[in-house]
Amino acid sequence: MSATRTDMPAALPRSNGTGAKTTEDRLSFLVVLYLICVVLPITVHLGSVVLTTLRMLLLVVSVPMLVSLLLGRYGRTIPTDWLFLGHALWLTAALALNNPDRVVQQAPSVGVEFLGGYVVARACIRSRAQFVAMCRVLMLIVLALVPFALLETQTGAPALLKAIRALPGVTSVELVYADKRLGLERVQSVFAHPIHHGLFCSVVFSLVSVGLWGQMARTKHILLSGILALMTFLALSSGALLALALQFGLIAWSLLFRRVEARWRILVATFVALWILVDILSNRGPIQVFMSYATFSAHTAYWRSIIFEWGVMNVFGSAEHGIPSAFFFGIGLNEWIRPAYMHSGSMDNFWLVMAVRYGFPGFLLIALGFAVQVTKLMRLRLAPGHPSLMLRRACVFTFLGLSFTLATVHVWSNIFSFVIFFIGATAWMVQPGAMEEDTPAPSEPGGRRVPSYSRFAPRGGRAPAPYRRAPQ
Repeated sequence: MSATRTDMPAALPRSNGTGAKTTEDRLSFLVVLYLICVVLPITVHLGSVVLTTLRMLLLVVSVPMLVSLLLGRYGRTIPTDWLFLGHALWLTAALALNNPDRVVQQAPSVGVEFLGGYVVARACIRSRAQFVAMCRVLMLIVLALVPFALLETQTGAPALLKAIRALPGVTSVELVYADKRLGLERVQSVFAHPIHHGLFCSVVFSLVSVGLWGQMARTKHILLSGILALMTFLALSSGALLALALQFGLIAWSLLFRRVEARWRILVATFVALWILVDILSNRGPIQVFMSYATFSAHTAYWRSIIFEWGVMNVFGSAEHGIPSAFFFGIGLNEWIRPAYMHSGSMDNFWLVMAVRYGFPGFLLIALGFAVQVTKLMRLRLAPGHPSLMLRRACVFTFLGLSFTLATVHVWSNIFSFVIFFIGATAWMVQPGAMEEDTPAPSEPGGRRVPSYSRFAPRGGRAPAPYRRAPQ
């Protein structure tokens, strides 16, 4: 068998011999249309039904794609597929019990944003080339928003949202006028809240800064990563900044200890040790300590600790405060029980909202889907020269950043769908045989060229084992 070429740039897609991209390499137009709908929140009111451009798109494609997914037409089903389907069914049951008058309107809209975003990604992103193309599209979207974001830091007015709301017959998300932070207006951009803008940009930052390493010139890559980090910062959201800081920390750790094979186990062990140490030495719990450092002010941290405490009581019940248990099916869309001085029903914790609204099983199904997916990615055995090594690392960094961010913010509507879309977009990596590629990978950050490998034997030599144990 002839030797595999090792001089082909990693950024080049597979070819059919004519220089054109194969079908497996092209990014589906549906993905591009989906992402455009995410960042162009146009809303139409049809009586009591509220339809966004994203919901209309997903209503058309979700059901047939979901059926095809469960039939295995997009590759073998994975545990996350069934866990997310279980969450969608459970939330429908929870709403039917708690809000029978609203279940017909609410369950399909939430369900289609949740499952719809996931199945679009599962169906349309099934190769490395398609995933890279998706990362590039996301990068271009954020870059296109830069001038509007810079203007908004000075004026406080999201220009694109105001333009959409001025169109006849349609509307958009409400304009949020948040207090200034660090002397700057918080950027809402095209999302329902500045927090959502920051979360979106933090996801793109990780995918580009880590995942596209070696896919473009070094200077250009660093400049673009800096712009994406700036866009995340402009949200001035503690959740987004937490994700950004965590990703910077993980990147720095991978650079400093790139020659240490067990560096990630050491990091996990260090985190566990610090958690135990804080629990022993502090008069507050580790979660409260975490919240105090994950917010802009002590008042916000204290407020969120109260929200967490009372939210948990709403799930498990409290005889002391007369709160009945809502363990199995939550409270649906009803008002949660809280102190009289808490006039706002806002709950800045996505995971807690899932538990309060749909019960502990509803929370567990979506949390397990999230956890199972990131665990499967972390357990992949990739050789140092594997072409998907940096993509996998970017996805894990993004998952970890999201897990902490979602503990400090709530997401809904378009950005909620996008988060689930991202999870679905990583599913191709854990499919059997997905990592058996022979294209050489770029060098890792730090300048050290990662050795390439092939599953085919080169002339005069022996093929290295692509699945040998290697630094992850």
